[in-house]
Amino acid sequence: MSYRMGTMPILDVTEATFQAEVLDRSKTVPVVVDFWAEWCGPCRQLTPALEAAARAREGEVVLAKVDTDANQQLAAAFQIQGIPAVKAFKDGRIVSEFTGAQPPAQVERFFDALVPSEADRLVAAGDEASLRRALELQPGRADAAVPLARLLFARGDRDAALALVENVAGDFQAEGLLARLRLEGEDTVDLGEAFAALDAGDRERAADLLIEALPGADGAKDDIRRVVVAILDELGVEHPYARDARRRLASALY
Repeated sequence: MSYRMGTMPILDVTEATFQAEVLDRSKTVPVVVDFWAEWCGPCRQLTPALEAAARAREGEVVLAKVDTDANQQLAAAFQIQGIPAVKAFKDGRIVSEFTGAQPPAQVERFFDALVPSEADRLVAAGDEASLRRALELQPGRADAAVPLARLLFARGDRDAALALVENVAGDFQAEGLLARLRLEGEDTVDLGEAFAALDAGDRERAADLLIEALPGADGAKDDIRRVVVAILDELGVEHPYARDARRRLASALY
């Protein structure tokens, strides 16, 4: 293995180092593998674009170069039939690939798909300022709007929370929070104990109480259903409680 161009995140990888430098490393950072050969004209054409893309994303992507002539077992293992062949690895698996020389703009898009965008990083930060900035960059983004709405709701700014989730479509968490805000504003059924359990982090008790309230919740059933569905979505489809609760929810509704 040798690092190229100073501190650039570019490696020469062999059959002996592929496991550590590509498969293992890809569990913490995406690794783009360039299968090439010295005699390959299109490989020489593609190399500057690959190295420029890697240099621009130092610390976020690693570029690994595999000489197919010197590492024929690797080439066979990955069924390399034409070069240059470029494969991107995450978590030890190939997640995207292309064959043949590509223009720099296409190479840039290939690398862009592997690294978090500015909005992704802001959402991951999770603080109010970051979430607001993420929504400025991508309005209506559910994974920014919902946590921001929850922050606002927790400090009593109900109207601002409502305005945020009203602009998000097709997201169970947004629909669940919107439904809760409506339910608390209408007072058509007493769900205080259920929402207190939800705020305390006891999702299963909250869902139980909401499902139990359905038979006497004329006019509010659909919003209660949305809150329960959001809870179950958060628990995950494979959660043992969620499987039973979905059955009980359907029975209570129909």
